[in-house]
Amino acid sequence: MEPGRPVAELGAVERHRATLLQSLCARTVPRGAGQQLVRAEPMGSSDVLKAIENVIKETLTYLAKGEAPVITFDKRSSWENIRFDGNVGLQMVSDCTMSKVKCECSKSIHRFALILKTLSMIYKLVQSNIYATKRDLYYNDTQLFGSQITLDGIITDICCMLKVPRRCLHILSTSKGCIAGDLCYTEEDGNRVNCACNSTAVLVPSNVDGIKNLNSVAKFVLVVEKDATFQRLLDDDFCSKLFPCIIITGKGVPDLSTRLMVRKLWDILHIPVFALMDADPHGIEIMCIYKYGSRSMSFDAHSLTVPIIGWLGLLPSDIQRLNIPKEALIPLTNNDMSKLTKLQKRPYVDCQPLWKKEMEIMEKCKVKAEIQALTSISSDYLTRVYLPNKLRFGGWI
Repeated sequence: MEPGRPVAELGAVERHRATLLQSLCARTVPRGAGQQLVRAEPMGSSDVLKAIENVIKETLTYLAKGEAPVITFDKRSSWENIRFDGNVGLQMVSDCTMSKVKCECSKSIHRFALILKTLSMIYKLVQSNIYATKRDLYYNDTQLFGSQITLDGIITDICCMLKVPRRCLHILSTSKGCIAGDLCYTEEDGNRVNCACNSTAVLVPSNVDGIKNLNSVAKFVLVVEKDATFQRLLDDDFCSKLFPCIIITGKGVPDLSTRLMVRKLWDILHIPVFALMDADPHGIEIMCIYKYGSRSMSFDAHSLTVPIIGWLGLLPSDIQRLNIPKEALIPLTNNDMSKLTKLQKRPYVDCQPLWKKEMEIMEKCKVKAEIQALTSISSDYLTRVYLPNKLRFGGWI
């Protein structure tokens, strides 16, 4: 930050942080409350091995009785199994309906075999204390799995079945997210990373849980939807020119590592987290994934969601307020309208009346705008005017 710059310029952000901390201190959740499916503390390797052994024992018990084995796990695809908690986000209910993979059924016997194969590979990883990426596992037998997507789905089902986060299974994924700004941390291998010393940003580590000694004097975290906007912020030296901050992007729909990183920043630094997204249904949905989680990963909501995220921009109401030229706007497509309608029915919208109002504005105007539309006002409007004013005067919802 520039010497002599008035602290009052970030008064709104500081007041917001004080409110968040007060809310955090006041929030007391009794032990056992919240229907938490995945443990807050990571499951130990011996517990993971035992859980896998129990699945195999159950399969053998079926066979010993002369019955066809069945593997069951919580059904992640149904909204009926999801409940909303404002302090956590989208959570899977404890008494949800189950999915069954039957060995005797011709439609599911192949999937049954894939689950057992994957459990076998995971067991070896955990037992040997070795980590592997999802890609590594796929290339273990490409013909058997057929596609990476198939394996990814099976791994998530296994996490849900064993009630453990994926990292406890010693499975990592190559992170696509990037992070920059006032942040230093030590990776699991002892490598010290300084996110402020790299003009091209730093890749979010695959093993976020392994990060230690995280230090920062940042005033806030800015979650950016797209890489193009993220790079623009870097080019304009946004992280240090105005206020010390951290910027992070998942380059679209975020991967687990990026979501875990945003959650870790909040857990350790306890500073405000804001979202900078396109003013379109897709951008809103991505912001909701960071804030409230997703249906498919609802069983691990406590590790992945950051419910305190504020929507900084681009707001649909900003389009008219800033008088963005019509040439820079894009009409909503039928798919956009369909996604917007579905978003308005999400369980968390009712507790966000200002968000609901913004969605209604978008629905009424039938246009969307990318962050880049601000360049139609001036080339550096985003970092020179828009973001500074939003942060100084509390322009988030």
